[in-house]
Amino acid sequence: MQSIAIVLMGIVGMLIGWFVYSKFIANHIFKLDENFETPAHELNDGKDFVPTNKVVLWGHHFTSVAGAAPIVGPAIAVYWGWVPAVLWVVFGTILFAGVHDMGALWASARHKGKSMGALSESVIGKRSRALFMIVVFLVLLMVNAVFGVVIANSFVSQPDAVFPAWTAIAVALIIGQLIKRNFKLIPLCFIGILVLYASVFAGSYIPVALPETLFGLADTANWIIILFIYAAIASLLPVWMLLQPRDFINGMQLLVGLLLLYGAVFFSLPDITAPAFNSQTATETPSIIPLLFVTIACGAVSGFHGIVSSGTSSKQLNKETDARFVGYLGAVGEGSLALITIIAVSGVTLAASPEEWHAVYSHLGAGSVDAFIKGGANLIANGWGLPVEFASTILAVMVVLFAGTTMDSGVRLQRYIIQEWGDIYNLNVLKKGAVATLVAVGSCLLLAFGAGGSSGSGGMIIWPLFGSTNQILASLTLLVISVMLIKLKRPAIYTLVPMVFVLVMAFFAGVIKLKEYWLADNYLLVFLDAVVLIVSVLVMLEAAAVIKRFRRGD
Repeated sequence: MQSIAIVLMGIVGMLIGWFVYSKFIANHIFKLDENFETPAHELNDGKDFVPTNKVVLWGHHFTSVAGAAPIVGPAIAVYWGWVPAVLWVVFGTILFAGVHDMGALWASARHKGKSMGALSESVIGKRSRALFMIVVFLVLLMVNAVFGVVIANSFVSQPDAVFPAWTAIAVALIIGQLIKRNFKLIPLCFIGILVLYASVFAGSYIPVALPETLFGLADTANWIIILFIYAAIASLLPVWMLLQPRDFINGMQLLVGLLLLYGAVFFSLPDITAPAFNSQTATETPSIIPLLFVTIACGAVSGFHGIVSSGTSSKQLNKETDARFVGYLGAVGEGSLALITIIAVSGVTLAASPEEWHAVYSHLGAGSVDAFIKGGANLIANGWGLPVEFASTILAVMVVLFAGTTMDSGVRLQRYIIQEWGDIYNLNVLKKGAVATLVAVGSCLLLAFGAGGSSGSGGMIIWPLFGSTNQILASLTLLVISVMLIKLKRPAIYTLVPMVFVLVMAFFAGVIKLKEYWLADNYLLVFLDAVVLIVSVLVMLEAAAVIKRFRRGD
Protein backbone atom coordinates (compact mmCIF):
# COMPACT_ATOMS: atom_id res chain seq x y z
CA MET A 1 0.00 0.00 0.00
CA GLN A 2 2.98 2.32 0.57
CA SER A 3 3.47 2.34 -3.18
CA ILE A 4 0.13 4.13 -3.71
CA ALA A 5 1.10 6.91 -1.29
CA ILE A 6 4.46 7.37 -3.04
CA VAL A 7 2.85 7.50 -6.48
CA LEU A 8 0.13 9.94 -5.41
CA MET A 9 2.63 12.24 -3.70
CA GLY A 10 4.84 12.26 -6.78
CA ILE A 11 2.06 12.77 -9.31
CA VAL A 12 0.36 15.55 -7.32
CA GLY A 13 3.67 17.33 -6.79
CA MET A 14 4.61 17.19 -10.47
CA LEU A 15 1.13 18.34 -11.53
CA ILE A 16 1.45 21.36 -9.24
CA GLY A 17 4.85 21.99 -10.79
CA TRP A 18 3.39 21.88 -14.30
CA PHE A 19 0.18 23.87 -13.77
CA VAL A 20 1.51 26.44 -11.30
CA TYR A 21 5.29 26.75 -11.05
CA SER A 22 6.16 26.27 -14.72
CA LYS A 23 3.49 28.81 -15.74
CA PHE A 24 4.95 31.36 -13.31
CA ILE A 25 8.50 30.84 -14.60
CA ALA A 26 7.39 30.94 -18.26
CA ASN A 27 5.27 34.09 -17.92
CA HIS A 28 7.15 36.16 -15.35
CA ILE A 29 10.81 35.07 -15.49
CA PHE A 30 11.55 33.92 -19.04
CA LYS A 31 8.59 35.90 -20.43
CA LEU A 32 8.02 33.55 -23.35
CA ASP A 33 6.60 35.37 -26.37
CA GLU A 34 4.55 33.49 -28.95
CA ASN A 35 5.21 36.27 -31.52
CA PHE A 36 8.99 35.94 -31.28
CA GLU A 37 10.47 34.49 -34.50
CA THR A 38 12.24 31.32 -33.48
CA PRO A 39 15.40 30.02 -35.22
CA ALA A 40 13.31 27.21 -36.72
CA HIS A 41 11.54 29.85 -38.86
CA GLU A 42 14.34 32.38 -39.23
CA LEU A 43 16.97 29.80 -40.26
CA ASN A 44 14.71 27.09 -41.71
CA ASP A 45 16.94 24.81 -43.82
CA GLY A 46 14.71 21.72 -43.95
CA LYS A 47 17.41 19.66 -42.23
CA ASP A 48 18.38 20.83 -38.74
CA PHE A 49 16.22 23.98 -38.44
CA VAL A 50 12.63 22.82 -38.96
CA PRO A 51 9.45 24.29 -37.34
CA THR A 52 7.84 21.36 -35.57
CA ASN A 53 4.52 20.62 -33.93
CA LYS A 54 5.08 20.93 -30.18
CA VAL A 55 3.72 17.44 -29.47
CA VAL A 56 6.11 15.87 -31.99
CA LEU A 57 8.98 17.98 -30.65
CA TRP A 58 8.09 16.94 -27.11
CA GLY A 59 8.41 13.32 -28.25
CA HIS A 60 11.87 14.01 -29.69
CA HIS A 61 13.04 15.97 -26.67
CA PHE A 62 11.58 13.56 -24.11
CA THR A 63 13.09 10.41 -25.57
CA SER A 64 16.42 12.08 -26.38
CA VAL A 65 16.95 13.23 -22.80
CA ALA A 66 15.44 10.14 -21.17
CA GLY A 67 17.65 7.34 -22.45
CA ALA A 68 18.37 4.69 -19.86
CA ALA A 69 19.64 7.18 -17.26
CA PRO A 70 16.32 7.89 -15.43
CA ILE A 71 16.10 4.12 -14.95
CA VAL A 72 19.75 3.39 -14.07
CA GLY A 73 20.25 6.28 -11.63
CA PRO A 74 17.17 5.74 -9.41
CA ALA A 75 17.58 1.95 -9.59
CA ILE A 76 21.07 2.34 -8.10
CA ALA A 77 20.39 5.22 -5.69
CA VAL A 78 17.52 3.41 -3.97
CA TYR A 79 20.32 1.53 -2.18
CA TRP A 80 20.45 4.44 0.31
CA GLY A 81 16.69 4.08 0.86
CA TRP A 82 13.58 4.90 -1.14
CA VAL A 83 12.72 8.12 0.77
CA PRO A 84 15.77 10.20 -0.27
CA ALA A 85 15.48 8.88 -3.83
CA VAL A 86 11.78 9.84 -4.08
CA LEU A 87 12.30 13.29 -2.54
CA TRP A 88 15.18 14.16 -4.88
CA VAL A 89 13.28 12.95 -7.95
CA VAL A 90 10.06 14.82 -7.12
CA PHE A 91 11.49 18.12 -5.91
CA GLY A 92 14.37 17.95 -8.38
CA THR A 93 11.90 17.63 -11.25
CA ILE A 94 9.68 20.49 -10.05
CA LEU A 95 12.29 23.06 -9.02
CA PHE A 96 15.42 22.06 -10.95
CA ALA A 97 14.96 19.96 -14.09
CA GLY A 98 11.90 21.68 -15.53
CA VAL A 99 13.36 25.17 -15.09
CA HIS A 100 16.75 24.02 -16.43
CA ASP A 101 15.31 22.43 -19.59
CA MET A 102 12.81 25.19 -20.36
CA GLY A 103 15.48 27.81 -19.66
CA ALA A 104 18.02 26.18 -21.98
CA LEU A 105 15.40 26.10 -24.77
CA TRP A 106 14.54 29.77 -24.20
CA ALA A 107 18.17 30.91 -24.00
CA SER A 108 19.17 29.04 -27.18
CA ALA A 109 16.10 30.19 -29.13
CA ARG A 110 16.95 33.80 -28.20
CA HIS A 111 20.43 33.29 -29.70
CA LYS A 112 19.63 31.75 -33.09
CA GLY A 113 19.62 28.15 -31.82
CA LYS A 114 23.20 28.22 -30.55
CA SER A 115 24.38 25.33 -28.43
CA MET A 116 24.97 26.05 -24.76
CA GLY A 117 28.72 26.03 -25.35
CA ALA A 118 28.53 28.61 -28.14
CA LEU A 119 25.91 30.56 -26.21
CA SER A 120 28.26 30.95 -23.23
CA GLU A 121 30.50 33.17 -25.40
CA SER A 122 27.64 35.59 -26.09
CA VAL A 123 26.51 35.64 -22.47
CA ILE A 124 29.75 35.30 -20.49
CA GLY A 125 32.78 35.69 -22.78
CA LYS A 126 35.09 34.08 -25.35
CA ARG A 127 37.22 32.14 -22.88
CA SER A 128 34.18 30.53 -21.31
CA ARG A 129 33.06 29.13 -24.65
CA ALA A 130 36.20 27.03 -25.15
CA LEU A 131 36.10 25.84 -21.54
CA PHE A 132 32.38 25.09 -21.61
CA MET A 133 32.66 23.06 -24.78
CA ILE A 134 35.32 20.80 -23.26
CA VAL A 135 32.81 19.69 -20.62
CA VAL A 136 30.04 19.33 -23.23
CA PHE A 137 32.24 17.19 -25.48
CA LEU A 138 33.28 14.92 -22.60
CA VAL A 139 29.65 14.38 -21.56
CA LEU A 140 28.65 13.52 -25.14
CA LEU A 141 31.65 11.20 -25.50
CA MET A 142 30.64 9.36 -22.32
CA VAL A 143 26.97 9.13 -23.27
CA ASN A 144 27.56 7.93 -26.83
CA ALA A 145 30.29 5.43 -26.02
CA VAL A 146 28.50 3.94 -23.03
CA PHE A 147 25.02 3.78 -24.57
CA GLY A 148 26.53 1.97 -27.54
CA VAL A 149 27.88 -0.62 -25.11
CA VAL A 150 24.57 -0.77 -23.17
CA ILE A 151 22.52 -1.44 -26.31
CA ALA A 152 25.03 -3.99 -27.61
CA ASN A 153 24.96 -5.87 -24.30
CA SER A 154 21.15 -5.80 -24.32
CA PHE A 155 21.08 -7.24 -27.85
CA VAL A 156 23.39 -10.07 -26.77
CA SER A 157 21.60 -10.85 -23.50
CA GLN A 158 18.08 -10.37 -24.88
CA PRO A 159 18.06 -11.26 -28.61
CA ASP A 160 14.24 -11.04 -28.69
CA ALA A 161 14.65 -7.23 -28.36
CA VAL A 162 16.67 -6.95 -31.60
CA PHE A 163 13.81 -7.35 -34.09
CA PRO A 164 11.46 -4.77 -32.50
CA ALA A 165 14.35 -2.30 -32.02
CA TRP A 166 15.20 -2.25 -35.74
CA THR A 167 11.52 -2.46 -36.73
CA ALA A 168 10.98 0.82 -34.87
CA ILE A 169 13.52 2.50 -37.16
CA ALA A 170 11.80 1.23 -40.31
CA VAL A 171 8.40 2.36 -39.01
CA ALA A 172 9.81 5.80 -38.15
CA LEU A 173 11.23 6.26 -41.65
CA ILE A 174 7.85 5.44 -43.21
CA ILE A 175 5.95 7.73 -40.83
CA GLY A 176 8.43 10.54 -41.47
CA GLN A 177 7.70 10.37 -45.19
CA LEU A 178 3.92 10.25 -44.63
CA ILE A 179 3.96 13.24 -42.25
CA LYS A 180 5.96 15.16 -44.83
CA ARG A 181 3.10 14.45 -47.24
CA ASN A 182 0.58 15.93 -44.77
CA PHE A 183 -0.89 12.70 -43.44
CA LYS A 184 -2.63 13.07 -40.06
CA LEU A 185 -0.26 12.64 -37.11
CA ILE A 186 -2.61 10.92 -34.62
CA PRO A 187 -3.69 8.00 -36.87
CA LEU A 188 -0.08 7.46 -37.95
CA CYS A 189 1.02 7.46 -34.33
CA PHE A 190 -1.66 4.93 -33.39
CA ILE A 191 -0.68 2.64 -36.27
CA GLY A 192 3.02 3.03 -35.42
CA ILE A 193 2.45 2.01 -31.80
CA LEU A 194 0.40 -1.02 -32.89
CA VAL A 195 3.15 -2.13 -35.29
CA LEU A 196 5.80 -1.58 -32.63
CA TYR A 197 4.02 -3.73 -30.04
CA ALA A 198 3.24 -6.36 -32.66
CA SER A 199 6.98 -6.48 -33.37
CA VAL A 200 7.63 -6.86 -29.63
CA PHE A 201 5.34 -9.89 -29.62
CA ALA A 202 6.98 -11.23 -32.79
CA GLY A 203 10.43 -10.64 -31.33
CA SER A 204 9.94 -13.45 -28.83
CA TYR A 205 9.57 -15.82 -31.80
CA ILE A 206 12.31 -14.19 -33.93
CA PRO A 207 15.37 -13.81 -31.71
CA VAL A 208 18.27 -12.27 -33.64
CA ALA A 209 21.82 -13.05 -32.57
CA LEU A 210 25.18 -12.47 -34.20
CA PRO A 211 27.79 -15.25 -34.17
CA GLU A 212 29.80 -15.20 -30.95
CA THR A 213 32.86 -14.30 -33.00
CA LEU A 214 32.84 -12.55 -36.38
CA PHE A 215 35.81 -10.91 -38.15
CA GLY A 216 37.88 -11.74 -35.08
CA LEU A 217 35.58 -9.72 -32.78
CA ALA A 218 33.05 -10.73 -30.15
CA ASP A 219 29.34 -10.33 -30.86
CA THR A 220 29.13 -7.34 -28.49
CA ALA A 221 31.93 -5.56 -30.36
CA ASN A 222 30.27 -6.16 -33.73
CA TRP A 223 26.98 -4.77 -32.43
CA ILE A 224 28.82 -1.65 -31.23
CA ILE A 225 30.26 -1.10 -34.72
CA ILE A 226 26.86 -1.65 -36.38
CA LEU A 227 25.19 0.75 -33.95
CA PHE A 228 27.71 3.54 -34.61
CA ILE A 229 27.41 3.08 -38.38
CA TYR A 230 23.67 3.50 -37.97
CA ALA A 231 24.10 6.52 -35.64
CA ALA A 232 26.46 8.19 -38.13
CA ILE A 233 23.93 7.83 -40.95
CA ALA A 234 20.99 8.86 -38.75
CA SER A 235 22.79 12.00 -37.53
CA LEU A 236 23.19 13.24 -41.11
CA LEU A 237 19.58 12.72 -42.16
CA PRO A 238 17.11 15.64 -41.96
CA VAL A 239 15.42 15.66 -38.55
CA TRP A 240 11.95 15.16 -40.08
CA MET A 241 13.03 11.95 -41.84
CA LEU A 242 14.00 9.79 -38.85
CA LEU A 243 14.80 11.72 -35.67
CA GLN A 244 11.40 13.32 -35.12
CA PRO A 245 9.13 10.37 -36.01
CA ARG A 246 11.30 7.84 -34.20
CA ASP A 247 11.49 9.92 -31.06
CA PHE A 248 7.76 10.66 -31.17
CA ILE A 249 6.89 6.96 -31.50
CA ASN A 250 9.25 6.16 -28.65
CA GLY A 251 7.67 8.93 -26.59
CA MET A 252 4.25 7.41 -27.16
CA GLN A 253 5.68 3.99 -26.38
CA LEU A 254 6.99 5.34 -23.08
CA LEU A 255 3.55 6.73 -22.26
CA VAL A 256 2.11 3.26 -22.83
CA GLY A 257 4.87 1.80 -20.65
CA LEU A 258 4.18 4.34 -17.91
CA LEU A 259 0.44 3.60 -18.15
CA LEU A 260 1.13 -0.12 -17.75
CA LEU A 261 3.46 0.43 -14.78
CA TYR A 262 1.43 3.06 -12.94
CA GLY A 263 -1.83 1.25 -13.67
CA ALA A 264 -0.32 -1.94 -12.27
CA VAL A 265 0.49 -0.12 -9.02
CA PHE A 266 -3.17 0.87 -8.56
CA PHE A 267 -4.47 -2.56 -9.57
CA SER A 268 -2.08 -4.72 -7.52
CA LEU A 269 -1.27 -2.35 -4.59
CA PRO A 270 2.25 -3.76 -4.05
CA ASP A 271 3.98 -3.36 -0.69
CA ILE A 272 7.40 -1.77 -0.36
CA THR A 273 10.10 -4.09 0.98
CA ALA A 274 13.04 -1.73 0.58
CA PRO A 275 13.97 0.35 3.65
CA ALA A 276 12.91 3.99 3.81
CA PHE A 277 16.50 4.75 4.91
CA ASN A 278 19.02 1.95 4.51
CA SER A 279 20.97 1.40 7.76
CA GLN A 280 22.60 -1.80 6.47
CA THR A 281 24.87 -0.33 3.81
CA ALA A 282 28.22 -1.96 3.10
CA THR A 283 31.21 -0.48 4.91
CA GLU A 284 32.76 0.91 1.71
CA THR A 285 29.56 2.72 0.68
CA PRO A 286 30.17 6.46 0.05
CA SER A 287 28.12 9.09 1.86
CA ILE A 288 24.62 9.73 0.54
CA ILE A 289 25.55 13.43 0.45
CA PRO A 290 26.73 14.39 -2.12
CA LEU A 291 26.66 11.10 -4.07
CA LEU A 292 22.84 10.80 -4.22
CA PHE A 293 22.62 14.03 -6.24
CA VAL A 294 24.97 12.81 -8.97
CA THR A 295 23.78 9.19 -8.98
CA ILE A 296 20.25 10.36 -9.84
CA ALA A 297 20.83 12.91 -12.60
CA CYS A 298 18.25 12.34 -15.33
CA GLY A 299 14.96 12.26 -13.47
CA ALA A 300 15.96 15.17 -11.23
CA VAL A 301 18.26 17.46 -13.22
CA SER A 302 20.84 16.70 -15.90
CA GLY A 303 23.38 18.69 -17.89
CA PHE A 304 22.80 16.45 -20.89
CA HIS A 305 19.30 17.94 -21.12
CA GLY A 306 20.82 21.36 -21.72
CA ILE A 307 22.85 19.96 -24.60
CA VAL A 308 19.72 18.49 -26.21
CA SER A 309 17.60 21.58 -25.49
CA SER A 310 20.11 23.93 -27.09
CA GLY A 311 21.45 21.45 -29.65
CA THR A 312 18.45 19.98 -31.47
CA SER A 313 15.19 20.97 -29.73
CA SER A 314 15.71 24.76 -29.93
CA LYS A 315 16.26 24.45 -33.69
CA GLN A 316 12.80 22.89 -34.07
CA LEU A 317 10.82 25.17 -31.75
CA ASN A 318 7.78 26.44 -33.66
CA LYS A 319 6.79 29.08 -31.08
CA GLU A 320 8.82 30.32 -28.14
CA THR A 321 5.88 29.53 -25.84
CA ASP A 322 6.27 25.86 -26.83
CA ALA A 323 9.44 25.82 -24.68
CA ARG A 324 7.28 25.30 -21.59
CA PHE A 325 5.46 22.30 -23.09
CA VAL A 326 8.59 20.74 -24.56
CA GLY A 327 11.10 21.55 -21.82
CA TYR A 328 9.21 21.51 -18.53
CA LEU A 329 6.74 18.78 -19.49
CA GLY A 330 9.60 16.71 -20.88
CA ALA A 331 11.27 16.92 -17.47
CA VAL A 332 7.99 15.91 -15.79
CA GLY A 333 7.77 12.88 -18.07
CA GLU A 334 11.29 11.84 -17.16
CA GLY A 335 10.65 12.41 -13.46
CA SER A 336 7.60 10.13 -13.78
CA LEU A 337 9.79 7.40 -15.25
CA ALA A 338 12.33 7.81 -12.44
CA LEU A 339 9.55 7.64 -9.83
CA ILE A 340 8.03 4.42 -11.16
CA THR A 341 11.52 2.93 -11.42
CA ILE A 342 11.93 3.46 -7.67
CA ILE A 343 8.61 1.65 -7.08
CA ALA A 344 9.62 -1.24 -9.37
CA VAL A 345 12.94 -1.85 -7.57
CA SER A 346 11.65 -1.24 -4.03
CA GLY A 347 8.62 -3.53 -3.81
CA VAL A 348 7.56 -7.13 -3.48
CA THR A 349 7.61 -7.50 -7.27
CA LEU A 350 11.43 -7.51 -7.05
CA ALA A 351 11.96 -8.93 -3.55
CA ALA A 352 9.25 -10.54 -1.42
CA SER A 353 10.81 -9.51 1.91
CA PRO A 354 13.30 -6.97 3.30
CA GLU A 355 15.84 -9.77 3.62
CA GLU A 356 15.49 -10.69 -0.05
CA TRP A 357 15.75 -7.01 -1.01
CA HIS A 358 19.02 -6.65 0.90
CA ALA A 359 20.30 -9.79 -0.84
CA VAL A 360 19.61 -8.16 -4.25
CA TYR A 361 21.01 -4.78 -3.14
CA SER A 362 24.10 -6.08 -1.37
CA HIS A 363 26.19 -3.06 -2.37
CA LEU A 364 25.94 0.28 -4.16
CA GLY A 365 25.65 -0.41 -7.89
CA ALA A 366 23.69 -3.63 -7.51
CA GLY A 367 20.26 -3.92 -9.10
CA SER A 368 20.23 -1.27 -11.82
CA VAL A 369 18.53 -2.08 -15.18
CA ASP A 370 18.15 -5.80 -14.48
CA ALA A 371 16.30 -5.03 -11.24
CA PHE A 372 14.00 -2.59 -13.05
CA ILE A 373 13.14 -5.10 -15.79
CA LYS A 374 12.51 -7.91 -13.31
CA GLY A 375 10.57 -5.80 -10.80
CA GLY A 376 8.68 -3.91 -13.51
CA ALA A 377 7.77 -7.07 -15.43
CA ASN A 378 6.39 -8.75 -12.30
CA LEU A 379 4.50 -5.55 -11.46
CA ILE A 380 2.86 -5.48 -14.92
CA ALA A 381 2.12 -9.21 -14.76
CA ASN A 382 0.46 -8.89 -11.36
CA GLY A 383 -1.50 -5.78 -12.26
CA TRP A 384 -2.59 -6.54 -15.82
CA GLY A 385 -2.32 -10.32 -16.06
CA LEU A 386 0.19 -10.25 -18.92
CA PRO A 387 2.80 -13.02 -19.20
CA VAL A 388 5.99 -12.09 -17.33
CA GLU A 389 8.14 -12.93 -20.37
CA PHE A 390 6.16 -10.57 -22.61
CA ALA A 391 6.29 -7.82 -19.98
CA SER A 392 10.06 -8.31 -19.68
CA THR A 393 10.46 -7.93 -23.44
CA ILE A 394 8.36 -4.74 -23.42
CA LEU A 395 10.59 -3.17 -20.77
CA ALA A 396 13.81 -4.40 -22.37
CA VAL A 397 12.77 -2.92 -25.72
CA MET A 398 11.81 0.33 -23.95
CA VAL A 399 15.32 0.57 -22.45
CA VAL A 400 17.01 -0.23 -25.77
CA LEU A 401 14.90 2.25 -27.77
CA PHE A 402 15.52 5.03 -25.26
CA ALA A 403 19.23 4.40 -25.21
CA GLY A 404 19.16 4.31 -29.02
CA THR A 405 17.36 7.63 -29.42
CA THR A 406 19.75 9.26 -26.96
CA MET A 407 22.66 7.84 -28.93
CA ASP A 408 21.16 9.17 -32.21
CA SER A 409 20.79 12.65 -30.80
CA GLY A 410 24.13 12.43 -29.01
CA VAL A 411 26.10 11.77 -32.20
CA ARG A 412 24.25 14.60 -33.97
CA LEU A 413 25.06 16.92 -31.07
CA GLN A 414 28.68 15.80 -31.06
CA ARG A 415 28.79 16.68 -34.76
CA TYR A 416 27.48 20.17 -33.95
CA ILE A 417 30.24 20.67 -31.37
CA ILE A 418 32.93 19.62 -33.82
CA GLN A 419 31.50 21.90 -36.51
CA GLU A 420 31.48 24.76 -33.98
CA TRP A 421 35.15 24.07 -33.29
CA GLY A 422 35.68 24.32 -37.03
CA ASP A 423 34.09 27.79 -36.92
CA ILE A 424 36.08 28.90 -33.88
CA TYR A 425 39.48 27.83 -35.19
CA ASN A 426 38.79 28.37 -38.93
CA LEU A 427 39.21 24.69 -39.76
CA ASN A 428 36.97 24.46 -42.82
CA VAL A 429 37.30 20.69 -43.06
CA LEU A 430 35.56 20.27 -39.67
CA LYS A 431 32.63 22.39 -40.80
CA LYS A 432 31.56 19.65 -43.22
CA GLY A 433 28.81 17.48 -41.76
CA ALA A 434 30.22 14.17 -43.00
CA VAL A 435 33.72 14.91 -41.72
CA ALA A 436 32.45 16.12 -38.33
CA THR A 437 30.31 12.99 -38.02
CA LEU A 438 33.28 10.74 -38.81
CA VAL A 439 35.33 12.53 -36.15
CA ALA A 440 32.49 12.17 -33.64
CA VAL A 441 31.94 8.47 -34.31
CA GLY A 442 35.67 7.85 -34.59
CA SER A 443 36.34 9.36 -31.15
CA CYS A 444 33.65 7.14 -29.60
CA LEU A 445 34.99 4.00 -31.28
CA LEU A 446 38.56 4.97 -30.37
CA LEU A 447 37.51 5.17 -26.74
CA ALA A 448 35.47 1.97 -26.94
CA PHE A 449 38.19 -0.16 -28.57
CA GLY A 450 41.35 1.79 -27.76
CA ALA A 451 40.73 1.76 -24.03
CA GLY A 452 38.63 -1.38 -23.81
CA GLY A 453 40.35 -3.72 -26.26
CA SER A 454 38.52 -5.99 -28.67
CA SER A 455 35.48 -6.18 -26.36
CA GLY A 456 34.66 -2.55 -27.18
CA SER A 457 33.86 -1.79 -23.54
CA GLY A 458 36.28 1.10 -23.18
CA GLY A 459 33.50 3.64 -22.81
CA MET A 460 32.82 2.17 -19.38
CA ILE A 461 36.26 3.32 -18.22
CA ILE A 462 35.24 6.99 -18.05
CA TRP A 463 31.58 6.33 -17.19
CA PRO A 464 32.21 6.72 -13.42
CA LEU A 465 32.93 10.37 -14.21
CA PHE A 466 29.56 10.90 -15.86
CA GLY A 467 27.58 11.65 -12.71
CA SER A 468 29.67 14.55 -11.43
CA THR A 469 30.58 15.85 -14.90
CA ASN A 470 26.96 15.80 -16.03
CA GLN A 471 25.76 17.70 -12.96
CA ILE A 472 28.58 20.25 -13.23
CA LEU A 473 27.39 20.83 -16.79
CA ALA A 474 23.83 21.34 -15.48
CA SER A 475 25.10 23.98 -13.06
CA LEU A 476 27.03 25.71 -15.87
CA THR A 477 23.87 25.77 -18.00
CA LEU A 478 21.91 27.28 -15.12
CA LEU A 479 24.74 29.80 -14.73
CA VAL A 480 24.43 30.95 -18.36
CA ILE A 481 20.64 31.30 -17.98
CA SER A 482 21.13 33.23 -14.72
CA VAL A 483 23.59 35.67 -16.30
CA MET A 484 21.10 36.25 -19.12
CA LEU A 485 18.36 37.02 -16.62
CA ILE A 486 20.62 39.38 -14.65
CA LYS A 487 21.50 41.26 -17.85
CA LEU A 488 17.79 41.52 -18.64
CA LYS A 489 17.20 42.82 -15.09
CA ARG A 490 14.88 39.95 -14.21
CA PRO A 491 14.86 37.87 -11.00
CA ALA A 492 17.57 35.19 -11.26
CA ILE A 493 17.03 33.52 -7.90
CA TYR A 494 14.92 30.75 -9.49
CA THR A 495 17.94 29.57 -11.48
CA LEU A 496 20.76 30.71 -9.16
CA VAL A 497 19.59 28.65 -6.17
CA PRO A 498 19.39 25.38 -8.18
CA MET A 499 22.74 26.26 -9.79
CA VAL A 500 24.53 26.71 -6.46
CA PHE A 501 23.01 23.55 -4.96
CA VAL A 502 23.84 21.35 -7.96
CA LEU A 503 27.34 22.83 -8.32
CA VAL A 504 28.26 22.29 -4.67
CA MET A 505 27.03 18.68 -4.69
CA ALA A 506 28.61 17.84 -8.04
CA PHE A 507 31.91 19.55 -7.26
CA PHE A 508 32.36 17.74 -3.95
CA ALA A 509 31.33 14.45 -5.58
CA GLY A 510 34.04 15.10 -8.18
CA VAL A 511 36.61 15.75 -5.44
CA ILE A 512 35.62 12.51 -3.66
CA LYS A 513 35.95 10.60 -6.92
CA LEU A 514 39.29 12.27 -7.63
CA LYS A 515 40.70 10.88 -4.39
CA GLU A 516 39.17 7.48 -5.15
CA TYR A 517 40.75 7.36 -8.64
CA TRP A 518 44.12 8.49 -7.27
CA LEU A 519 44.19 5.76 -4.62
CA ALA A 520 43.24 3.23 -7.30
CA ASP A 521 46.11 4.46 -9.56
CA ASN A 522 43.57 5.20 -12.31
CA TYR A 523 45.41 8.18 -13.73
CA LEU A 524 43.23 8.56 -16.84
CA LEU A 525 40.20 9.25 -14.63
CA VAL A 526 42.32 11.43 -12.32
CA PHE A 527 43.31 13.57 -15.31
CA LEU A 528 39.79 13.85 -16.77
CA ASP A 529 38.20 14.54 -13.37
CA ALA A 530 40.76 17.25 -12.63
CA VAL A 531 40.14 18.85 -16.05
CA VAL A 532 36.39 19.00 -15.44
CA LEU A 533 36.80 20.47 -11.94
CA ILE A 534 39.31 23.11 -13.07
CA VAL A 535 37.21 24.08 -16.10
CA SER A 536 34.09 24.50 -13.98
CA VAL A 537 35.91 26.79 -11.55
CA LEU A 538 37.29 28.90 -14.40
CA VAL A 539 33.86 29.30 -16.03
CA MET A 540 32.35 30.31 -12.68
CA LEU A 541 35.08 32.92 -12.17
CA GLU A 542 34.47 34.29 -15.68
CA ALA A 543 30.74 34.55 -14.98
CA ALA A 544 31.31 36.23 -11.62
CA ALA A 545 33.52 38.83 -13.30
CA VAL A 546 30.85 39.49 -15.96
CA ILE A 547 28.11 39.92 -13.34
CA LYS A 548 30.34 42.24 -11.29
CA ARG A 549 31.13 44.41 -14.34
CA PHE A 550 27.46 44.52 -15.33
CA ARG A 551 26.36 45.65 -11.87
CA ARG A 552 29.03 48.36 -11.89
CA GLY A 553 27.63 49.51 -15.23
CA ASP A 554 30.91 48.91 -17.14
